[in-house]
Amino acid sequence: MVDPLVIADPATEQFVFRRRVWVAAVAMGLLLLVIVGRLLKLQVVEHGHYTTLSQDNRLKVVPVPPTRGLIYTRDGFVLAENRPSFSLEVVPERAAKIDEVVGALRPIIDITPEDQARFQRVLASKRRFEGVPLRLDLDDGEVARFAVERHRFPGIDIVARLTRHYPLGPEMAHIVGYMGQIDEADLKVIDVPNYGGTSHIGKNGVERVHEKVLHGRAGYQEVEVNAEGRVQRVVKRIAPEPGRDLYLNVDAGLQRAAMEALAGYRGAVVAIDPRDLGVLALASTPSYDPNLLANSQRPRYYQELRDAPDRPLFNRALQGQYPPGSTVKPFFALAALDYGVRNPSNTAWCPGWFSLGGQKHRYRCWKKGGHGTVPLRRAVVESCDVYFYRLAQDLGIGRMHTYLGQFGFGRKTGVDLPAESTGLMPSQAWKRRARHAPWYPGETVITGIGQGYFLATPMQLATATAILANGGRVLPPSVGGHARDRGTQVAIPLRPADKVPDIGTSTEHLAEVLEAMADVVNASNGTARQVGMGSTYRIAGKTGTAQVFGIKQKQKVKNEELPEHLRDHAWFIAFAPVEAPRIALVVLVEHGGSGSGAAAPIARKLLDNYLMRKADARQLTGG
Repeated sequence: MVDPLVIADPATEQFVFRRRVWVAAVAMGLLLLVIVGRLLKLQVVEHGHYTTLSQDNRLKVVPVPPTRGLIYTRDGFVLAENRPSFSLEVVPERAAKIDEVVGALRPIIDITPEDQARFQRVLASKRRFEGVPLRLDLDDGEVARFAVERHRFPGIDIVARLTRHYPLGPEMAHIVGYMGQIDEADLKVIDVPNYGGTSHIGKNGVERVHEKVLHGRAGYQEVEVNAEGRVQRVVKRIAPEPGRDLYLNVDAGLQRAAMEALAGYRGAVVAIDPRDLGVLALASTPSYDPNLLANSQRPRYYQELRDAPDRPLFNRALQGQYPPGSTVKPFFALAALDYGVRNPSNTAWCPGWFSLGGQKHRYRCWKKGGHGTVPLRRAVVESCDVYFYRLAQDLGIGRMHTYLGQFGFGRKTGVDLPAESTGLMPSQAWKRRARHAPWYPGETVITGIGQGYFLATPMQLATATAILANGGRVLPPSVGGHARDRGTQVAIPLRPADKVPDIGTSTEHLAEVLEAMADVVNASNGTARQVGMGSTYRIAGKTGTAQVFGIKQKQKVKNEELPEHLRDHAWFIAFAPVEAPRIALVVLVEHGGSGSGAAAPIARKLLDNYLMRKADARQLTGG
């Protein structure tokens, strides 16, 4: 019997179908498990890594500020150094509203209204992705407290920076100056890219004048940041060039002695090496602490300084303009010799007063009974006013203006410090221009004793004295000596070695005047004879007493009985040793009375400090 033909086998087909379904289901399940596992790995295990690679990540160019150069004295004392400090910085585009942030931060960190005001000023000059300091100089406790709470403040972090510190504080304030935050005025003159990542700049003194030398050159790095703004890795880095260290001509021991000698006075001292016109000391009292101004932390302190009646921010050595009094008599004596108006043997009669022809007004000499017959050298030694009244009349204001201009009177000396005053060496043209009035003969007469319109700064007088001492070689005074590259240690002079001009005075005439100045200190009739007593080296000098108000014709005034603000200014100029001068200096004591009584003794202390200390050092080293 033939088996029937089977066209379909439902049982077999169902078995095969079910087996294939199970295989597919298992395969799909396995694939699903693989996908789920992969997702778990991506979302959980490797979350941080893939967040970094997410669309919120980006490459960012971050400036790397250079390390600022240090400042030293010529004898190696540090005047300005860099100290690590911590600041609280805000990246505006990643932070919440500033007012809300400050409110939340106050329980953790002390943020004053002044901090907020400063932050707003700086914020206006920065891009929104750049960090802006909200609070500077955090202490360790503040840093620790913020570290615990940092997760609450996105876009805000602690940043470690180097800040400026001045170890000698007020002693060097008017030389070194201080640093402050970059403001809108600074942004107009600086190379902005070179100051990326830098928040402070030199505001005064050497810090300001030699900013380019000290600052260096900024570098940069390309960094990869995550969504929170944290740096994940550095892609590329160009290292910054550190600033050069600056070595000044200033002698730390002499500067300290000058500040101590002026303690309790309003006054100034400027000391210069006549050989190269390097500034050995520049003191102005009262002074201030630059550390309290360096980081704009103490606005109230600045206001106190600004409003103080003694004006401690005012640099009397550079900005103070005073009648020079009798300190300019040696310069007029040299002018008279060079112009042929006088010779050393010419004499003048001093009865104690002088009058112009046809006038009754008497210009009085400081010595009531007069000096009698006076030759040029004695006129300088005893500071005879009548001799120089007559001399001024014979020279004329035109020649006086021209000759003293060679020594730097009436213009800036060019010293490498900011805000120097010009002083005033008057002339007929000046008075027509400034006062719209003619020049009178009596104004020439009183100019001859350093009064009237004549004004000088201590720096001008010190420079002129140094030029006298070095034989007439004219150089601008220099505070900065040389810069030193940290890598190569090569010293780079700050002043080019140009040809030095000369005032062209006669050697004989100069010797006559310098010997007269030596007799001021060493002769028995010298006005500063007490200064030279017991000295082991010869000093040349000249006293000066400058009136600050006019005295009527028959009025008698005792300086010590006047209110302090009306008393005479006391001056003394000097250089030593006479045979080979190594220091020239000027001492000014505001309202100090007489030059011989107030200023000259200070000068002697400073000369001894510098010359005797240097002599001892040479003996110790066998030099």
